[in-house]
Amino acid sequence: MKIEVTKPAVRWFKEQFDTEENQYIRFFARYGGCGSFQSGFSLGISQEVPERPLAEYKIEDCIFYVEEQDAWYFGQHNLKVKYSRTKDEIEFESQEITS
Repeated sequence: MKIEVTKPAVRWFKEQFDTEENQYIRFFARYGGCGSFQSGFSLGISQEVPERPLAEYKIEDCIFYVEEQDAWYFGQHNLKVKYSRTKDEIEFESQEITS
């Protein structure tokens, strides 16, 4: 699994989370909501240090990651995080892993 976060999305995170140097941002599965990976679940976001990261993506002193325990949620998909200027929010995009 791979994670990609666009530069506009990174700016959004820095504004919303008041990030510091080498700040960790975790993406995790949470019950409820509407998500594009698994029905009945959605993607949560928190600031915490990784324990057993499955995937990491470092950009502009931010480290975005997914823990191994959340691998089931993503299945055979990568995660792309981008910013929507129209909605002024981030969007999550599922990208199927190809060989």
